[in-house]
Amino acid sequence: MLANRLSANPNQTVRLLEAGGQDRWHWIHIPIGYLYTMGNPKTDWCYHTTSQPYLNHRTLPFPRGRVLGGSSSINGMIYMRGQAEDYASWGLADWSWEAVLPYFMRSEHYHRGADKVHGADGPLRVEQQRLHWPILDAFKAACEAAGFQDQSDFNRGDNAGVGYFEVTQTKGRRLSSAGAFLHPIRHRTNLDLQTGCLIDRLELSGNRIIAVYGTQHGQPVRWQADRIILATGAVATPVILERSGIGDPDHLAQLDIATAHPLPGVGQNLQDHLQIRMAYRLSQGDTLNQRANRWQSRCAMALDYALNRSGPLAMAPSQLGAFFRSSETVDRPDLEFHIQPLSADRLGTQLHPWPGITASVCHLRPRSRGTIHAASRDPHAAPRIDPQYLSDPFDQAIAIQAMRKTRSILQQPNLRPFQPEEFRPGADAQSDASLLQAAGQIATTIFHPVGTAKMGLASDRTAVVSPRLQVHGLDNLWIGDASVFPLIPSGNTHAPTVMVAERLADWLLNA
Repeated sequence: MLANRLSANPNQTVRLLEAGGQDRWHWIHIPIGYLYTMGNPKTDWCYHTTSQPYLNHRTLPFPRGRVLGGSSSINGMIYMRGQAEDYASWGLADWSWEAVLPYFMRSEHYHRGADKVHGADGPLRVEQQRLHWPILDAFKAACEAAGFQDQSDFNRGDNAGVGYFEVTQTKGRRLSSAGAFLHPIRHRTNLDLQTGCLIDRLELSGNRIIAVYGTQHGQPVRWQADRIILATGAVATPVILERSGIGDPDHLAQLDIATAHPLPGVGQNLQDHLQIRMAYRLSQGDTLNQRANRWQSRCAMALDYALNRSGPLAMAPSQLGAFFRSSETVDRPDLEFHIQPLSADRLGTQLHPWPGITASVCHLRPRSRGTIHAASRDPHAAPRIDPQYLSDPFDQAIAIQAMRKTRSILQQPNLRPFQPEEFRPGADAQSDASLLQAAGQIATTIFHPVGTAKMGLASDRTAVVSPRLQVHGLDNLWIGDASVFPLIPSGNTHAPTVMVAERLADWLLNA
C-alpha cells in the first residue's frame, strides 16, 4: 500500500524490497487456497512459537506470508476495522475513531457503495461472501435466540451481534494487498520492485540510517535511500531492528550485537488473538467435510468455481461471526466467534468424513504479553516467538467463560435438528480446571500478532515509534505495520494495518 501511495507522486522514487517471491501461484488467489498456502514454505515462513507453558507446553505454528502481499496473501480475508473504543484506548492524539475512519474509507472499494461510513473508490474491494450454508444460518438463529442482535455490518465501530463476515475478494478471488495496491501500478517508472530481498540489518551513522544490508537471491547487496520504511510485520520488524543494534541493550549483548541505538521496547508488548477451536459432529447437514471427501463433489466444486467463481472454493475459512461481551462489566464486546462449516483435527489437515462444524472463540483484548526477538545474528535464523498465551489469570478466566458460552449456544433449539455432539475438547471437561486444561490442548493462534514496536510518546520508555510512526531518536526511519499497535484491535487485524500504512503515506507525502 505504501508503495502505491508514495509512488503516486512522480517526484518520489520508491524502491520496494520484498523478501518473498512473486504471487503468481494459483492457490494464492483461489480463496480456499489458504489450506495450501499456510504451512507451505513457498508462501509461508513456517515459524513456530516457543513451548507455551499455559498451552500444555505445546509449540504452535505461527504462519507469516512469504510472498508479495505478505500475510494478506495467505490470511482468512476477513475485513474488520475493529471497534471505535479500541482506538480511543490507545490514548494518543490523532488516533481516535474519528481520526482513523477517513483512512479506512480511503482504501476501501466497498460493495455497499459510498456513504458516511464506507468508502467506494479505494483499491481494496470488500464484498459479501458468495456462499451460505444452512448450518451457519441455524447457528446464527441460535445466537439470536440467545440474545445476540442481528449484525449486518461489522465495520461501523460497534460490532456487537451476529452476522456474516465481509471479505477482501473481488468476484470470488482473493484480493491481497499486492493485488489491490501494487499490481495495478507496477508500470510506474518511479517504482522499483525487487523480490527475493532478505534484509539483514540497517547501518546507522549518528541518528540516520545510511544503508540497508541484505541479500537478493542469495547475493550480498547494499541499498541506500533518503528515507527508510519498515513494513515487515510484527515478527520481522523487531528482529531487523535488533540485528541493526536498535533495541534493548541487555538482549543485544546476549546476541553479541553492539548497541547502536537503545530502545528497550523493541520486541516487547507482543499481543495476539488465541482461538479456542471447539468442534462438533453433526447427525446431518451439508458441510464442507462431505463435499471434500467425495470425488464427485470435488469435481462439482471445481466446476462451480470455474464457471461462476462461487461455491466452496470461493469461501473464506470463517464465514459467520459474532461479537459479544464476557460479562456486563465489559464496555464493548471482548469475545468473537469464527464459525466454520467444517471440522478437522487441525487446520489444514484432512477433513473428517462426517458432517461437522468448528466454533472458534477468541478473547479480543488479552492481557497476556509476549515477546519476539532475534534468536541470533543470522538473518536466516527463525525469530524467537514467545506469545505467553494465557499467562495472565484474567485471560484464563475469560477462556473458561468463552467455552461455556459456546456450549450454551450449541444447546439452543435452532440447532437441535443437527444434534451437535462436542468432540473437541469433549463433554467430560466440565470443571474450570478441566476446561482450562482443554483450552490449553485445542487453542491456536488466529494469526493476529501486533505490538512489538509499539507507538507512544517519547516519555514512554517502552515506545519504539512516535504517534507519527517515526522511530524515536532516528531522523529517517519509520515503521508502517501492525508492530506499532499499542493495543490489539478487537477484531481481525488486516484492515487496521492498511489504515496505519495509509496514515503514514499521508504524513510522509505532506511532510
